[in-house]
Amino acid sequence: MRNFIGESNFDFFGHRRVAMYISGALIILSLLAILIRGLNFGVDFTGGFTIEVGYEKAADIQAIRDVLIAADLPDASVQNFGSSTEVLIRMAPPEDGKGGAALSEEVFAALTPTSDTPVDMRRVEFVGPQVGEELRETGGLAVLMALFAIVIYIWFRFEKKFSAGSVLALVHDVVITVGIFALFQIEFDLTILAAILAVIGYSLNDTIVVFDRIRENFRTMRSGTPTEVMNVSVNQTLSRTVITSFTTLLVLFALFIFGGKIINGFALALIIGVIIGTYSSIFVASTAVLALGITKEDMMPVEKEGADLGDMP
Repeated sequence: MRNFIGESNFDFFGHRRVAMYISGALIILSLLAILIRGLNFGVDFTGGFTIEVGYEKAADIQAIRDVLIAADLPDASVQNFGSSTEVLIRMAPPEDGKGGAALSEEVFAALTPTSDTPVDMRRVEFVGPQVGEELRETGGLAVLMALFAIVIYIWFRFEKKFSAGSVLALVHDVVITVGIFALFQIEFDLTILAAILAVIGYSLNDTIVVFDRIRENFRTMRSGTPTEVMNVSVNQTLSRTVITSFTTLLVLFALFIFGGKIINGFALALIIGVIIGTYSSIFVASTAVLALGITKEDMMPVEKEGADLGDMP
């Protein structure tokens, strides 16, 4: 793969202003989508009923949706769960305050006459609005705690300017990924939140690889401006970045296409995150470090006091 890419010498940082404008536009658009359209929270966050039914043969999801619409349950979300014979139905609590038992009986009564095989009611679960609100709060707190831990780690592992650059890139990735879900009103549930946390980890891993090469080159390259050193570093890690992102995306697209609707949102969030995270490792994190005025002196190891006295009698 490295021979296929060759020894690249792209002037990444020569286009950093264009990248900055693109990132700024995407972040503004994402924030507007989040503030104006809002997130389409799933039952996990809003509260509601989850009903699982089983069939003896593969279920027709679209036919089930049509039946529920005809039964005055138009807001029900229907998808396969585990296999083609298992169906998961999610819906918000009815305005008339109908309980889970009555609602499940209504669903069962609507589905049974339209099926040529017996319908098996597997389980009925209810998530209260208060529980959903707590999940939103703890989920947001988990993201913030992850970002804070990353700041501390990068600060001690590299240097505070690298810490600021990495967090800026991660915020960039999270905001844009969430913004796309808000813009297109894709359902946002716990699996999407898990994907967001996975995106943070993936993007951070890619960024650290680039940062490590930048630090090494600052210490070994005798000539060159900070821009030139960082440009060389990004080109040297480009092969690894392309290989990792390409193979990861192959798996994610397979999950998105063949994994079924229940995992589509998770796979989509990761696809968006991997693409944006790869871009941000080069054009956001590294550019931020350069803008903060990184120098070779910042990268030089600190000599311990008294190290030069070790040979004295």
